[in-house]
Amino acid sequence: MDILLTIKGMLIGLSIAAPVGPIGVLCIQRTLAKGKVSGFATGLGAASADAVYGLITGFGLTAISDVLIGNKLWIQLSGVIFLLYLGVKTVLSKPSQKAAHASGQTIAGSYFSSFLLTLANPMTILSFAAILGASGMIVSDGAAASALTLVLGIFSGSALWWGILSFSAGWFKKRMGENSLTAINRVSGGVMILFGIFFLAGVFYALS
Repeated sequence: MDILLTIKGMLIGLSIAAPVGPIGVLCIQRTLAKGKVSGFATGLGAASADAVYGLITGFGLTAISDVLIGNKLWIQLSGVIFLLYLGVKTVLSKPSQKAAHASGQTIAGSYFSSFLLTLANPMTILSFAAILGASGMIVSDGAAASALTLVLGIFSGSALWWGILSFSAGWFKKRMGENSLTAINRVSGGVMILFGIFFLAGVFYALS
């Protein structure tokens, strides 16, 4: 395994995951409401989606990327509706001082919801294309091992960020009272709704 390529992939994964967005807010809220495992599962869903886009970009699979970008408005619209639903649900949810039991269903739901929500933003693929293109790391079909190494690095870097975020939020939860957790639910849900409205306005503007 090319260690240097793995490290470069990790840095790319970190740079894509670190900016605060709706997934980051969702990861923090779920950590506070359901525990660190659920929050980390939310992050892993996003990391997996990042890896998928990294795989498409790394292998230079232009046919797939063209389809995604060509239908980006309808894909984004689906994601926006889901994001608004999560925002409203978060605003109305009651906080819990004790972490909810991390059942398989809860973990799977946390993982797949963030995976689909991240995939619903196909413009992410342009971010990967820009970063990989600028660094000369888009590989040819004959370099499958290099592409897979790069994608593994991207996933690892993204997962590392989500692990740090969820476990940090879990640490702060122990020092928060019920009123603080209620306020965080309201704020985080409101932020997700604002993100959804902003993205929805962008979709309608593009369609007009």
